[in-house]
Amino acid sequence: MSHNIFTALRRLILAEMARLFPALDAEVQARIEVSPTREAAHGDMATNAALIAAKPLGRPPREIATALAAALSALPDIAKAEPAGPGFVNLTLADPVWHAEIAAILRAGEAFGASAMGQGRRVNVEYVSANPTGPLTVGHCRGAVVGDALASLLAKAGYDVTREYYINDAGAQVTALAWSVYWRYLQALGTQLTEQDFAAATPTGLQYPGDYLIPVAEALVAAHGDALAGPGLSIAPAEAWLDTVRRHAIESMMALIREDLAALNVRQDVFTSEAALIAAGGVERAEAILRGQDLLYEGVLEPPKGKTPEDWEPREQTLFRATGFGDDVDRPVRKSDGSNTYFFNDIANHADKMARGFDTMIDVWGADHGGYVKRMQAAVKALAAGRDASLDIVLCQIVRVMKDGTPMRMSKRAGTYIELRDLIDAVGPDVVRFIMLMRKSDAQMEFDLDAAVAQTRENPVFYVQYAHARCRSVLRAAAEMPELGDTADAALAEAALASLTAPEELALVRRLAAWPRLVESAAQAREPHRIGFFLYDLAGDFHALWNAGRADATLRFIQADAVEASRARLALVAATAVVIRSGLAVMGVAPVEEMR
Repeated sequence: MSHNIFTALRRLILAEMARLFPALDAEVQARIEVSPTREAAHGDMATNAALIAAKPLGRPPREIATALAAALSALPDIAKAEPAGPGFVNLTLADPVWHAEIAAILRAGEAFGASAMGQGRRVNVEYVSANPTGPLTVGHCRGAVVGDALASLLAKAGYDVTREYYINDAGAQVTALAWSVYWRYLQALGTQLTEQDFAAATPTGLQYPGDYLIPVAEALVAAHGDALAGPGLSIAPAEAWLDTVRRHAIESMMALIREDLAALNVRQDVFTSEAALIAAGGVERAEAILRGQDLLYEGVLEPPKGKTPEDWEPREQTLFRATGFGDDVDRPVRKSDGSNTYFFNDIANHADKMARGFDTMIDVWGADHGGYVKRMQAAVKALAAGRDASLDIVLCQIVRVMKDGTPMRMSKRAGTYIELRDLIDAVGPDVVRFIMLMRKSDAQMEFDLDAAVAQTRENPVFYVQYAHARCRSVLRAAAEMPELGDTADAALAEAALASLTAPEELALVRRLAAWPRLVESAAQAREPHRIGFFLYDLAGDFHALWNAGRADATLRFIQADAVEASRARLALVAATAVVIRSGLAVMGVAPVEEMR
């Protein structure tokens, strides 16, 4: 069988169904699935083939299941096939089938689990995209990890993935940042202005008071001296310095953000500037697409829910016919004063992605953007104009960082929030990434710093890394025993494996063999957290086998007087290490050779 055992078994079932029931068409066959059974007592796998075929064939599902079970029982790879329930067929595979999976894993190495499902289709995954106004926060961390792991997962599943960061550098927040940097600039020069006087004289106030802006301002002084200040180090007219300071501030913040991302082992392929996209006519191009379909019009929106007519001031705006594409109301894209809404700029962003050849787009957002999903998906449907394009949104809930049972204090440098670097410095990037992927992204979570460094089963990072370290320890010990022969993966792939018959051994092999199917299902669902769950369960199976060997000497991995059995178990150990590394690579986590 193929190294993707579920795909291989499905082919066998389809072949038998076609032989038994030639009238079954391809559309019906496409709906036939093979999945693991929920309980080991019911066999290794089950198929819904009889249920799917019953209506098209006009025959009872149990009758079809009985016929299919009889046919499959005659195949050498099937140890047992039984009809079950209303029309399922439960299957138990012969041991040699599972043994072949070990050899396939060792021959494939960490590429095991790679799929051709994506067929090289181009996918754009946009994540983080934090406003360039300061260092990344713990709030940004989850989206960064989820987006990065999702991109790796899709690549593993056969997609051509581009990782993108959209720089929100065209809004009012970067102007506010520039004013805050300008205050630090005047401070660095020795101005006599007080912070209160300066804040009162600005159109934005001091929205970003963190100390991280001090070196940014000092760099301005080094480059411009006091040329950007007014007489007596007062506030100069904004037109004399605003563009220069804003550009410098954005460049400085993006350099800081890139450093934070690199510390988390996150690296994007593309950084797209909102301001540059607007300057290059991106909004006008998107507008032309929508106007060409008569999807923009001048109108007045109904009062928002909860507003009385007295509270509502009707204003004519340029509206997008979002209700034609699944949204609740039409949405403004241009305000009554003629300026674009943020939504219009976001439409331009996705139109630009489509112009670059991306029909599949995935955005990773914070949960506070949940109300924005429908309108953005409506815009993409409109932009597609019949083209097969889609936008998936992955929402990430907030993370509370806990230490000693209480929420972690804010960063002294940032002043108002916990910096991502604080978390990385506390436990390391691998621990941060793994734990962030142990909950579904739209579920709230607490990141317990004490639990993150605990060496217990309850700490998933330790539990999985310990399993890999144990594998490597066994293999190192075996390499020092000449009587066991060559213990490299390639040599162990040729080992005789018939002695692997213990329930604990076969349970571990079944888990390993499920990795390719897990990659595909997690990629389809856009749920990289499934990788963490899989690795935790795999580690549990391995530790159970380790403990069984302590209680039963015949199950120990290395037995000097049983070379063939030892090599078989070493092959299983090596395959386990391979799959753990393969999964950790998707998560962006480095495996460890030994626990310290």
